[in-house]
Amino acid sequence: MNSTATAQSSCIGQLLARLQAARSRSDELFEIVRPEALYDRPIPERHRIIFYIGHLEAFDWNLLLGPLGISSFDPGFDKLFAFGIDPVDGGLPTDQPKDWPSVEQVRRYNARLRETLDRELQTVAAGDPSLARLENGRLLEVAIEHRLMHAETLCYMLHQLPVDRKFTQADVPLPMSAAPVSRSVEIPSGVASLGLPRGGASPFGWDNEFEENRVEVPAFEIDSLNVTNGDYLRFMLEGGYSNRALWTESGWAWITSKSRRHPAFWVPQGDSWSYRTMFAEIPLPAEWPVYVSHDEASAYCRWAGKELPSEAEWHRAACSTHAGAERAYPWGADEPTARHGNFDLQRWNPVPVGSYPEGVSDFGIADLVGNGWEWTRTPFVPFPGFQPFSFYPGYSADFFDGKHFVMKGGSPRTAASMLRRSFRNWFQPHYPYVYATFRGVKR
Repeated sequence: MNSTATAQSSCIGQLLARLQAARSRSDELFEIVRPEALYDRPIPERHRIIFYIGHLEAFDWNLLLGPLGISSFDPGFDKLFAFGIDPVDGGLPTDQPKDWPSVEQVRRYNARLRETLDRELQTVAAGDPSLARLENGRLLEVAIEHRLMHAETLCYMLHQLPVDRKFTQADVPLPMSAAPVSRSVEIPSGVASLGLPRGGASPFGWDNEFEENRVEVPAFEIDSLNVTNGDYLRFMLEGGYSNRALWTESGWAWITSKSRRHPAFWVPQGDSWSYRTMFAEIPLPAEWPVYVSHDEASAYCRWAGKELPSEAEWHRAACSTHAGAERAYPWGADEPTARHGNFDLQRWNPVPVGSYPEGVSDFGIADLVGNGWEWTRTPFVPFPGFQPFSFYPGYSADFFDGKHFVMKGGSPRTAASMLRRSFRNWFQPHYPYVYATFRGVKR
């Protein structure tokens, strides 16, 4: 075997191994759910849990069966489990548990699907070392990251599932570090390189990560730490949820129509507050980052005399340096490890802000990657030169509607592969269940 073929074979082996590892992670999540809860809908805006058991497999199947040249054995299930939902008009799903297949039917579908895919993938890999039929492996990258994204979004859902509907799992002990004090950090004017360059040597990225574009960013100041639960409590005690001037028109309509008066992860206990972790309710941890919707984060920033950073400002704070060069990660070029932050499914919950001094940016800003996605004020729009994936044209384009905002960074449940600085997450401004925090900026 020549050197090129050897390298291709190694790449194929790595992709297939990563696919198996991603499957293991999603399988483990479904094992948390007690059998009697598999038809629950923990978040009103989302499908029942049973849908996601079928969806992860159906997505891979629908993506790969054409390029692999195989035929469907259950077109009905392929369609039923094809797409999730993200209602933006206030409408909620009305299906009932009886409308879904049995767990046994879905698991039989999944098992046959995996067996067929794995057999065909091995056959293609053996006869086509470049994986040209799978766009040189890009379709496998899509399958892997799609599954890892759902491993995170499933956690949002399972977090809202009552504790007695889950099997409790152990968590990693909290890191030991001194409690830092937030300060305002000056970021000089400069260029932020957003996105990825399109070309054969470019690493994998989703369609919305292309094309690379450089943005001139004026000087600004940014908080060195995320806003904590303790910080946010002061906002609430000073009437943040009753002050109309702090909220946008749509934000005010949301909190009044839903009677929102606190973050979704908080539980009122008389005159005090508890916090809903994945497997328990605990006294409110004041030093953990607050997880809130974009509307809530924006209102807090107005109360504090600041605003959310733009996507470009976040890039400047996270990846720029005093010398002017840009880094792959806030800490440098090294691949993400456990010493850099709270990510890659290490923990079920956040940790106190500033717990990872080895993960700070060159400007001394903490937790820009991990411990919670960070809201920006930038609407989710395409970069110049955007081209949708031919095999998944709606992945990003369906959400270029002015009703979603960019998030950057990563949460405790974000896989390491998606911590690249070009990765863009997005959600609606009034969606309160994401592991999303924020920090303020001013000029």
